[in-house]
Amino acid sequence: MPTIDVACGELERLLGWSWQGDLEKLDWLLAFVKSEVKVYNEQENVASIELKDTGRPDLWSVEGLARTLRGFLDLEKGPRRYKVDDSAVEVHVDAELKTIRPYICCSVVKDVKLTDVVIRGLMHLQDKLDQTYGRSRQKTSIGIYDFNLISPPLSYTVAKPDGISFVPLGFEETMNLAEILERHPKGVEYGHIVKGHKVYPILLDAERKVLSFPPIINSNDLGRVTEETGNLLVEVTGTVHQTVLNTLNLVTLALIDRGGKPYAAAIRYPDEEFYAVKQVVTPDFRSKQVDLDVAYANKVLGLELSAERMAQCLLTAGLGVEKVGGDSISVVVPCYRVDVMHAVDLVEDIAVAYGYNNIEPLWRDLPSTGGVRGQQRLIDVSREFMVGLGFQEVLNYTLTSPESLFDKMNREKTRIVEVANPKVVTMSCLRSWLLPSLMEFLGSNQSVEFPQKIFELGKVTLLDDTKETRTRDEEWLAAATTHPNASFTEIKSALDAFFMNLGVEWHITETVHPSFIEGRVGTAIVNGVDMGVLGEVNPQVLEAWKLENPVATFEINVQKIIANKLGK
Repeated sequence: MPTIDVACGELERLLGWSWQGDLEKLDWLLAFVKSEVKVYNEQENVASIELKDTGRPDLWSVEGLARTLRGFLDLEKGPRRYKVDDSAVEVHVDAELKTIRPYICCSVVKDVKLTDVVIRGLMHLQDKLDQTYGRSRQKTSIGIYDFNLISPPLSYTVAKPDGISFVPLGFEETMNLAEILERHPKGVEYGHIVKGHKVYPILLDAERKVLSFPPIINSNDLGRVTEETGNLLVEVTGTVHQTVLNTLNLVTLALIDRGGKPYAAAIRYPDEEFYAVKQVVTPDFRSKQVDLDVAYANKVLGLELSAERMAQCLLTAGLGVEKVGGDSISVVVPCYRVDVMHAVDLVEDIAVAYGYNNIEPLWRDLPSTGGVRGQQRLIDVSREFMVGLGFQEVLNYTLTSPESLFDKMNREKTRIVEVANPKVVTMSCLRSWLLPSLMEFLGSNQSVEFPQKIFELGKVTLLDDTKETRTRDEEWLAAATTHPNASFTEIKSALDAFFMNLGVEWHITETVHPSFIEGRVGTAIVNGVDMGVLGEVNPQVLEAWKLENPVATFEINVQKIIANKLGK
């Protein structure tokens, strides 16, 4: 996004409006041009403003910002009208430039009052246009000169790398063009643009004094602008004529807004084949007209604005209105609005002037064939039930170790899915049940206040020789409560409440499980099917996990229970 440095005092003066040092007020104003203050230097009263709209080069200067923002402050409506006086200089273009850098546009601006702040702003605009709009000087490059030191007419011609010499800007010694490309910082940076040609572009006056070596560097004699300079020559060279002309217009308009008086330049091309006509007069401040369909604009905006209301918005945005009809508006687009290429660009300006905050949002009701599976919905509900029962959800790794699954749980080893090349010995296999993960979690949180009630609803991986992949993932639910009085009755009550909320009937049968105390363990049965186990954890298991308080827990196959409930 383009970022420009703006002298706040100059912006206030050109606007005729002050935000009295309130940056929030300035940001409010800048929002109308999709910009905001990124950095503010209070000591120098300079703001770095980031512009979100990369297609508005007319805003890349303090003059351009003020020109547009005055409309949103109701200080000025519609576009500014600019006129240019008769030609003050002629420029003759050499035919050899046709395949190198064929186009040039110029203007003369007199009676400009330059200060150090104005010069720095002008150089900032020049650099910003060169780097962005001019694609690092490949499409366009700008030169500004003291017109009083120049003898018209000018010649935009070519020279051999060693055929002409001058003192480049910022240096004191004379160099030829080849030396500039090798030794001058700008020559090193931009030399690749012209190095592929046998001859290079050069701009000379009538006395054969060098103005510049486009697009590399100006001369130190004619290309230095100071506070004493009152009359300026602006030239832009490049490879795309419209881009060159737009760039010249933007720089010239900035100087006119500073009180300068513009004069045209007659560009004389060698033949009609070179540029359709032999002479072009620049700058060109003519506006263009675009017809805007009111129904189309309302459709895009989702509003029902009248043509008159749209016309007011367009004037606020700095555009002109030639004619307002019931179903269309003839919009006048000034030359500096190079971003307007389609009617939708005008609709955007209407939206900004109308106010995005005044547009009521409309949420689209999009058709969709997707949806949450019934099984997944019940899994999510199961989590809510456990939270409602006072349990806190934990998430553990699906990778674990055989020691955690069997040795510490006092359980006989069974076949599991192991990792071929484990990076960590404690994560060498996929878990086949959840209870070991809960025991490890409780063992790591002995310093936390009791009672502790936790649960996990997650996947376990089991071997299945009936499937091609030989493994299957299932959703299981495990819960544990630990405190000095944790018991079988407590965990049974929790499981009973869970089943009741789920709408599932169940009962308990006696069983024996090495991880639980004998006589205090049971199997949960649903519709005659074993769904899991519940009970008080064996003291040997507690000791293996270094747990001091009793633990009561259950672990059930939620996936199977839900499938049974859904009749699948």
